[in-house]
Amino acid sequence: MALITISGYPSSGKTHRALQLKTFLESKLSEPDYISAGGRKFKVVIVSDDSVGIKKQDYDNARTEKPARQTLFTTLQRLMAPDTLLIIDSLNYIKGFRYQMYCAAREMKVRVSTVYVVATAEKCREWNKERREKTEKSYSDETFENLLMRYEEPSSMVRWDSPLFTVPWIDEDIPGEDIWKAITEGVIKPPNAGTQAVAKAPTDALRTLETITTSMVSSIMSEQSLSSSSSSITIYLPSAPDVKVHLKLPPRNITLSELQRIKRQFVTVHKKAITLGTTEKGAVDWSEESVARKFKDYVEENLKP
Repeated sequence: MALITISGYPSSGKTHRALQLKTFLESKLSEPDYISAGGRKFKVVIVSDDSVGIKKQDYDNARTEKPARQTLFTTLQRLMAPDTLLIIDSLNYIKGFRYQMYCAAREMKVRVSTVYVVATAEKCREWNKERREKTEKSYSDETFENLLMRYEEPSSMVRWDSPLFTVPWIDEDIPGEDIWKAITEGVIKPPNAGTQAVAKAPTDALRTLETITTSMVSSIMSEQSLSSSSSSITIYLPSAPDVKVHLKLPPRNITLSELQRIKRQFVTVHKKAITLGTTEKGAVDWSEESVARKFKDYVEENLKP
């Protein structure tokens, strides 16, 4: 249903605001006059650093921070759903990461919004030190200052941060009604070429591609030597003898070098789709039979007189 990104300085009160928001949204969902689309029962879920096992120390250096962010992103991808109000309670201080989450939301066709928790740097330092004195989880002074310096403030002028709701530390509560309206009535932006998932080939696709094309080249040469006058041959796949591929050949002898050249071209073209993925609509079939039929069409096209 929606992805709500919480962003702010370290120790600025993001978790407090996330809990306030969760309480508010659950109260709205429980109102008797609220009717959900399609009769779905919605739920509110918070994904935080703590909930996915990210420690404050993970932000000490890029070597540990990068996999921590990936863990957070993988979790939100798994939990994002049409019946879920997903709140991401983390630093989310890098605009590129916020854009990545925005793209994932567009792919899932859910609404988005950003809550910017604002507190002065001095106030955040004070709260971080108080946590340390209480033996609570806190950032080291060096990491804290580094995060402050690197923080990229959300902007309502960019699509991945909007609609943007700013909550100063002096406010008692969040702008719940405005957020509710944004995530229930806002426009759901459809996925585009930049946000669509790329269909990946199975792990054995390269092996299948090479094995089937090599086998078919050998079979074509063998069949041609046995029936040189025939313009049509039938090829059986060694791993699938019940699959037959009928191939039309021109009225001349086909040399091995010709077939090898065609095979190399075919494999090169399809290797790119396997390694980089494809944005073709629907599932891409990399089965042995499918590869064999594609290669058969490719051979016929390139051997036309």
